Amino acid sequence: MYIQKLTKLAACVLLMAGSTMSAYAQGFKDGKIWLNEDGSNYFKFTLVSQVWLRNTDLNPGSTINGFEKNNFTDIGVRRARIQAFGQVADRVFIYSQFGMNNFNYSSDRKAGFFIHDIMGEYEVVRKHLSLGAGLSAWNGLTRFSAPSVGTIMGVDAPLFEQSTNDVTDQFLRKLSIYAKGKLGKLDYRLVMSSPMSPLKAAGYSPLLTSNASFSAKPAKMQVHGYFQWQFLDQEANTTAYTTGTYLGTKSVFNIGAGFQYQPDAMWRAGNNGDTIESNLQHFAVDAYYDAPINPATGTAISAYASYINFNWGKGYLRNQATMNPATGTAKPEILNGSGNGYPSFGTGNLLYGQIGYKFKNNLIGKTTLMPYASLQYAHYERLNDNMAFWDAGVNWLLKGHTSKLTFAYQSRPVYQLNAVSGGADKIDRKGSVLVQFQVFLN
Repeated sequence: MYIQKLTKLAACVLLMAGSTMSAYAQGFKDGKIWLNEDGSNYFKFTLVSQVWLRNTDLNPGSTINGFEKNNFTDIGVRRARIQAFGQVADRVFIYSQFGMNNFNYSSDRKAGFFIHDIMGEYEVVRKHLSLGAGLSAWNGLTRFSAPSVGTIMGVDAPLFEQSTNDVTDQFLRKLSIYAKGKLGKLDYRLVMSSPMSPLKAAGYSPLLTSNASFSAKPAKMQVHGYFQWQFLDQEANTTAYTTGTYLGTKSVFNIGAGFQYQPDAMWRAGNNGDTIESNLQHFAVDAYYDAPINPATGTAISAYASYINFNWGKGYLRNQATMNPATGTAKPEILNGSGNGYPSFGTGNLLYGQIGYKFKNNLIGKTTLMPYASLQYAHYERLNDNMAFWDAGVNWLLKGHTSKLTFAYQSRPVYQLNAVSGGADKIDRKGSVLVQFQVFLN
């Protein structure tokens, strides 16, 4: 009798499990877990891995563990990311991202993933207005102030467009409330952010000098926005991240303008020992074109250009040293600092451009190539010579952005401090050879 009851119970459990698995299979489509019958409510996961093999001519005086080195080869995880997001109910959207950046030989062992983004959003007026809040990449200023890292055309995004990266934010993400939407062909985002304390930023010093730096005083709110007119195909604005290149699958032509403003964000020492405060105020315009040339063969072009007026206050400069292969310097007179650093951020004017050409599909078996080049050219008031950083290479598209190898060369200027002028003179150029392998589950 008991055996018969157990047999019937087991049969019911198996029947229920089979029904559940069947329903689950029907509710999983296009990489999304459907939460309702038509898929308008869904949840999705993505995963991206970018690994670098790199050889770098190091800046003069660079040291590794106290030993001076001129050249160094390393392997590192440039980015590892997991996204989890979805339209979990009508008008309700949630987005989260976890990951790590710049993990190489000198990093702390067993580095844990940290939260990049966590925010919630409510669609107030369908397609026209959504409001959201959280730790978010909804930024103003330019298109690539929040780039989609899995679709970057080269080995990296123009990081200077993420103007406060890891100084008063967390790898470009800010504690924010925002409004975004579309009005016809106008795509817009407006944001108010609470700046993080610069005291937590690597290398920050609260000591005042004659050159502007971030103020250690309690920060006032930062406001920023970006507006773009989308002439051709409309781009999605589900998340904050903008596509690097569509590889010819869309015809996109946008012109944009943006700003970033924070009162009394900066300070410096005056001639009489007093403290002079100034606003952080940036303005930018840019244009983006990405379209097929011959849809039948798959050839395509991608181009982007931006102009930015950076105003951080008198004499502000900040180096960028991506996944720095060096750990110190024996020559403090080198403005660039150690490793692969160069003055990427500063008060003045900047021009940036990138262009790429995708060859026909199935150029090499079932794969193809996309060469590219980019140039960052800036006139910063504290540099006696203009700054030019260029990057050129070729993408071997094994399967679009899903799997690709990128071979690149980067060239940067080296500056030495000039005690007479108070500025810095260009004395040399150094370079890096890079190979990146990307796998992107989207």
